[in-house]
Amino acid sequence: MTATTAISEATDVRVRVARWWYGGIAVVVAIALVIQLVLIFTGGQDANSGTNATGPVGTRLVRLFSFFTIQSNLFVLGTSIALALNLFRDGKLWRVLRFDALLGIIITGLVYETILAPLVHLEGWALVATIGFHYISPWATLIGWLLFGPRPRATWATTALAFIWPVLWLVYTFVHGAITGWYPYPFLDVDTIGFADSVRNSAVILAIGVVIAIVLTLLDHHLPSLVRDRRPAPPPRGR
Repeated sequence: MTATTAISEATDVRVRVARWWYGGIAVVVAIALVIQLVLIFTGGQDANSGTNATGPVGTRLVRLFSFFTIQSNLFVLGTSIALALNLFRDGKLWRVLRFDALLGIIITGLVYETILAPLVHLEGWALVATIGFHYISPWATLIGWLLFGPRPRATWATTALAFIWPVLWLVYTFVHGAITGWYPYPFLDVDTIGFADSVRNSAVILAIGVVIAIVLTLLDHHLPSLVRDRRPAPPPRGR
């Protein structure tokens, strides 16, 4: 066996492991989402807030998909499926979607663990769903990205464009809350803590998100990965 053949076989093994890893993440998120949807339709607990689903089914669904947790997990689900099918997927839009999934799910894990977990008391299937959404999905996604990449994928333009979704989510949250009186998280609830504190909390979390995004971008530029990009190298320049 030549050195080239050995390297090629090792690379193929790493690619298969990476695809299985991302496929596993997709399965976990999909199961958690199905469980949560069943609970929503049957009046069970919401894994995000710990309250029992009430009101018209349409309202329950709108509220469910208004949670940043659910939206970030949907990004993770979609991009994980795509990576399981084609680990070397690329493109300008893809880079933004992938960065959104990574950034959003890290924020989800951190905010839940540090702020929301002590306030939410879950049991039964809601607890199973929240383990998938808030514990497995965030850190499995980050570990997969750190180990497998592939990279580089994140330009500074990608990083900037990735903040379109979080900013739009904040705008939607405040507009929707002003109309309906419902806010997905207590630290954004204008009716309870006031508009000024809600905006301040939003700014703090957004600032943390900026720091995380900068760190991820720098790591993407410099950190090696077990799986290297298969794009052909540029032809040598003439002398």
